[in-house]
Amino acid sequence: MPYEAIRVDIDASSRVATITLNRPDKLNSFTRAMHEELAAAIGEVEASGARALVLTGAGRGFCAGQDLADLDFTPGAMTDLGELIDKHFNPLIRRLQALPLPVIAAVNGTAAGAGANLAFACDIVLAARSASFIQAFVKIGLVPDSGGTWFLPQRVGMARAMGLAMTGDKLGAEKAESWGLIWQAVDDAELANAAAKLAAQLAQQPTRAIAAIKQALRAGTSQTLDQQLDLERDLQRELGASYDYAEGVQAFVEKRAPRFEGR
Repeated sequence: MPYEAIRVDIDASSRVATITLNRPDKLNSFTRAMHEELAAAIGEVEASGARALVLTGAGRGFCAGQDLADLDFTPGAMTDLGELIDKHFNPLIRRLQALPLPVIAAVNGTAAGAGANLAFACDIVLAARSASFIQAFVKIGLVPDSGGTWFLPQRVGMARAMGLAMTGDKLGAEKAESWGLIWQAVDDAELANAAAKLAAQLAQQPTRAIAAIKQALRAGTSQTLDQQLDLERDLQRELGASYDYAEGVQAFVEKRAPRFEGR
């Protein structure tokens, strides 16, 4: 389908898909129409058989969160933010987390509000050194959404999460890396290449195992050790019957590179 607010590229040879938020004049901020396009694009990526996804932004920003111009501020008819979140933002975050393929955020500039938390919802975050992350919600009297109140304490601890959320201060990419909030900060000119290289590498990995890794690591944040041990057992049993496991073992025995197929 034709898109206006995003771009989609699917490389058949590498099996890497790239979705670019494409409202650069608005720092790629979200409108309801953009949400609809992004949902359709993720469906297109899933249907294509792509084995890795890169999410990035056009222009000088990654995503500035919700476009306030898309909301109604008429007294008595103001946009219900809970409904907006329930219909658009929460399904997007849940879908990214559940995708059975690795999702890389390539943060090329400002990631503010829901835009920051959109990046954190991806599996691996690369950021240009000039990029920054801002929990801007408090500046307009709101609470971090799109998973922000969950991602931040999980990754940086309660003290830093409180500071980021309550002040709305800008956090640079290098400090975000040192705090463990993102995977890696890279030189601005190298971001696209670094993301493409990582995506191509992950696309060659056993996709079912990567999906199971995502499931297990995220489940571990809310389960007991006994529950997690049982989940590991169940996932390992399932993967132990897969083509990729047999291929991986055979490649090890034959001292060659494995040729995983994601099945």
